[in-house]
Amino acid sequence: MEINHTKFFNGYRDAFGRLSQSKVTGIELVGRQMEADGRIRDVRWAAYMLATVKHECADTWRPIVERGKKSYFDKYEPGTSIGRRLGNTEPGDGWKYRGRGYVQITGRANYARLGKALRLSAEENLIDHADNALIPAVAYRIMSHGMRNGAFTGKRLSDYISGQRCDYKNARRIINGLDQWKLIKEYAEILEQILRGSIE
Repeated sequence: MEINHTKFFNGYRDAFGRLSQSKVTGIELVGRQMEADGRIRDVRWAAYMLATVKHECADTWRPIVERGKKSYFDKYEPGTSIGRRLGNTEPGDGWKYRGRGYVQITGRANYARLGKALRLSAEENLIDHADNALIPAVAYRIMSHGMRNGAFTGKRLSDYISGQRCDYKNARRIINGLDQWKLIKEYAEILEQILRGSIE
């Protein structure tokens, strides 16, 4: 998918207002990864992925770490119901494997599973080096793989966006139930129009 970047950013500013240089750089980073990703051929998939990043990363357009004091993550510790569900087995796993990236992967089991699925190198592995999920190229690969293959919740992009079907509401289930679906749907609809006006 070849995008005219000037047209995209003009459209983005018209829709969302001024952009800091940091946001421009962040959008460029994720956008260039997406352009090079031959598996993203539907403009609606691209729009929904961008909408997800805009929301999940608090409009910074950078992979981020889940916010909160260290004590907040005690609820993810081994022995808790959430901790068990996330596959946290060692004391400190709740904090160590807190949400990171463009889509906030959480828990030892998810870090291990996604690192294996992406065949990350020893230097890139997520179990020993959880902050690698913040490297934009790695964060993009996690997002693309997870959203296309249902690696986060069992739901995938093609379940909601395929052929004539475009269900931006329920596509939120790919990441997090229906949490904030209206806002993300609105972003996706706007971004779809911006992308359609920018495709070369």
